Amino acid sequence: MESLAVQQSAGKLLKNLAQVIVGKDEALEQITVGLLCQGHVLIEDVPGVGKTVLTRSLAQSLHCSFSRIQFTPDLLPSDITGTSIFNPQTREFEFRAGPLMAQIVLADEINRASPKTQSALLEAMEERQITVDGVPHPLPQPFMVVATQNPIEYEGTFPLPEAQLDRFLLRVHLGYLSKEDETEMIERQQLDHPLASLHPVIDPAELLSMQQAVKRVFVSAPVKRYIIDLTFATREMGAVYLGSSPRGSLGLHRASQARAAIHGREFALPDDVKALAEPVLAHRIILNPAARMKSVTSRQLIADLLDQVPLPDAAPR
Repeated sequence: MESLAVQQSAGKLLKNLAQVIVGKDEALEQITVGLLCQGHVLIEDVPGVGKTVLTRSLAQSLHCSFSRIQFTPDLLPSDITGTSIFNPQTREFEFRAGPLMAQIVLADEINRASPKTQSALLEAMEERQITVDGVPHPLPQPFMVVATQNPIEYEGTFPLPEAQLDRFLLRVHLGYLSKEDETEMIERQQLDHPLASLHPVIDPAELLSMQQAVKRVFVSAPVKRYIIDLTFATREMGAVYLGSSPRGSLGLHRASQARAAIHGREFALPDDVKALAEPVLAHRIILNPAARMKSVTSRQLIADLLDQVPLPDAAPR
């Protein structure tokens, strides 16, 4: 499968998602980028903007198994990974899979679970397997975690540690709709929810082929240097205590390949890097106390970097 075929399939997926999610084309493209990169996505926004509906729509559009895990303070790691239960008939322990054994997993309000339970996701997200009682269990393919959290309400929450945030390829913000889009949303749901009539447009096998095709998108040396320059710049800003990790460079490189394929190109451009720099890098930056006191945000810093770091001559060679 080449980039034009990826563009056609991704176009079908985006069109299908837009039947349910109104007026959020940029966020839908970012979710699709994460999917094609075999990455995981953190959706950070206030309640009621469509985070859960978006994830369910994605699973239905892909004909993938879907599981929703509602994270709460009393949730245990075994509640999501599964556990071994003794079968008295066979006199052996049998593995009973938890909700993490699905292709599209929604980790709802992930910051409400204890750090011990949050860390149970790390192995699944990084190694595509879970280990229960010392026995590894591979996860189904494709596999994607979409986690949500409310950035406003902090009471009773456990902020995600930097190591876990770094495992998310993208952090996506949906935001409120415009008046016109919100009116359209109400009209669409007057008789029935669009999810009820949403049909698959891509099967898992086609998705796996798309993911492999994305890896073959050409990235020129100047564009690679531009990615590295942006990542290194996050480590040198005065307002930053800890900049983006090397995983951020890898993520921005792969995400740029995916965006290029979605737009039908065999090569990535600096515009692809610029479009994805904030969702890929911002959540990997830790601000110093002085910057936080001034209400500086990592998203603002990335916007400043994009103005400061010079663009390369990115013509493919």
